[in-house]
Amino acid sequence: MGYWKTKVLTKIQKVFGKDNAKKAAAAAEACKSFDETKEEITKQFEGKKTELQPKVIEIYEASSTEIKTLVKEPKEAGLKKHSVKVQKFLEELVKIDFPGTKAVCEATSKYGPAQVPGPVIFVFEKVSMFVATEEKPREVDLQAPAAAEETTTKAEATTVEETEKEIVIEEDKPKEETAPSETEKPAEPESAKDEKP
Repeated sequence: MGYWKTKVLTKIQKVFGKDNAKKAAAAAEACKSFDETKEEITKQFEGKKTELQPKVIEIYEASSTEIKTLVKEPKEAGLKKHSVKVQKFLEELVKIDFPGTKAVCEATSKYGPAQVPGPVIFVFEKVSMFVATEEKPREVDLQAPAAAEETTTKAEATTVEETEKEIVIEEDKPKEETAPSETEKPAEPESAKDEKP
């Protein structure tokens, strides 16, 4: 066991430790360079806003629920957990020339979304601006049919209740007519009347 800890484990840590340290340093440098270009990206974003909105909404609607959640509430843990889906979403944004996504997509493909969370979250915040404006009108449209359905359902329920009451009343009436009253005599059969004369 001593040999394992002193010789093998230290060599493994050296090999993988160097790569991780270099990777983390390069990812930090990519984040820093992206932070310097945020103002320029924001200007490009404002200029292309109307052109990008339908495309972004289309990509957002086609994405998975995990990505939709991350766009609305970006978290570093979510970026790490769904890194493959985040990468695909960023690639789709690059196809429509969304400002800043090309650099972010390159950084995430090299280092992973979890290593460059700042730029990814920045892009997701810009995407969420389109999504937030689009979802409000849809919610209103969805609430109006739901209210109409509730009214229709209530009307149908009252109709069903009225129909049930009518059936109950109709069932009660025949029972009253067929039941002989105490004052009436039961009718004699006709064959018995013929025999008496």
